[in-house]
Amino acid sequence: MGSLAPKSVLMICGDYMEDYEAIVPFQALQAFGLRVDCVCPGKNSGDKCLTAVHDYMGRELYTELPGHLFPLNANFNDVKPELYEALVIPGGRFTELFSLDNKVLNVVTGFALAGKPIVTTCHSQLLLVAAGLIKGRRCTAFPSLKSVVGFAGGVWSDPEPVNKCVMDGNFISAIGWPAHADLLGLLLGSMKSKISGGQNKSVLFLCGDYVEDYEVNVPFMALGALGCRVEAVSPTKKSGETCVTAIHDFEGAQVCSEKSGHYFRVTADWDDVRVDDYDCVVIPGGRSPEFLVTHDKVIKLVEEFAEKDKVLAAVGQGQWVLASAGLLKGKRCASGYGIKAIVKATGGELLDCDEGSLAHGKFLTATGWPALPCFISDLVGLLGINITF
Repeated sequence: MGSLAPKSVLMICGDYMEDYEAIVPFQALQAFGLRVDCVCPGKNSGDKCLTAVHDYMGRELYTELPGHLFPLNANFNDVKPELYEALVIPGGRFTELFSLDNKVLNVVTGFALAGKPIVTTCHSQLLLVAAGLIKGRRCTAFPSLKSVVGFAGGVWSDPEPVNKCVMDGNFISAIGWPAHADLLGLLLGSMKSKISGGQNKSVLFLCGDYVEDYEVNVPFMALGALGCRVEAVSPTKKSGETCVTAIHDFEGAQVCSEKSGHYFRVTADWDDVRVDDYDCVVIPGGRSPEFLVTHDKVIKLVEEFAEKDKVLAAVGQGQWVLASAGLLKGKRCASGYGIKAIVKATGGELLDCDEGSLAHGKFLTATGWPALPCFISDLVGLLGINITF
């Protein structure tokens, strides 16, 4: 993967922004070779924003749960729109506050007047409304904003299906995080990227309940944005059923905390999986690998991927599955503290690497979700996909 010139994207953040809607573009765009500056009025680089998990959990409206702590890496007061190629605004309740902030609205207006791509999801279209930018423009948003868009002179459009975006000129809008693959693909196209090698690649994700929230969704969406066919299976679930995810974050204790995350939907039936149909298997971490290793059919499937010289990739505790299949002997691994003893006991070679991701032939390992930008970049390279700007 290469870039003819470095490009940068600005993300406006705030407390209780939607967790996925912040982390997916942040990590995926970095994996694609872009710099992403995350800023928040009233906070400085190094400060953290609280995030929120929004998902339907059996109630009439989505449930809000606490998400990860999201660190900022730039200062809002230093922002110059002319230095960026695109603007991303996640959804979440912070947009209600910032819709009254003239400094924020001036930044958004600067991107709009320059014709640069502006990405809004779920509720962040409210900033376009507040800045007076929506008149005559097609967009979508969370359904509660339909009348607001209409009153502001916008043209409401229902995406079909809901995991697709609406694009009108330099405005890219989505109902929410399920549309991330399409959103990222449209943004890359708007930034004049050239992607080769992704259309004929297929990737299989192995998951179960309490799979790590970021480690399954970020690479799943990122690879989908590049044109890969991505599927997710679980040994005891059917296509359309969901896995509950786990949020693992460092909040000051000796080990990471765990909280409930989003639901992640299985997209294929286990019995329909044929290794020859895929180029790669990805095993995210979390606690689901403890479940996966108890199923012989999981171990046999992973062994077959290895026998057929496919790419095998694991993040964090996902390496447990490779270890149980006897595939780590002599392999160099990037491992977090939670899996190091298992990797070492099964013959793996523990190496420290600054990026947190390490390839050994067609084996790819990463320490955990903070290393996902490097992990995805390495995986894209192993699959023979090339991205240039």
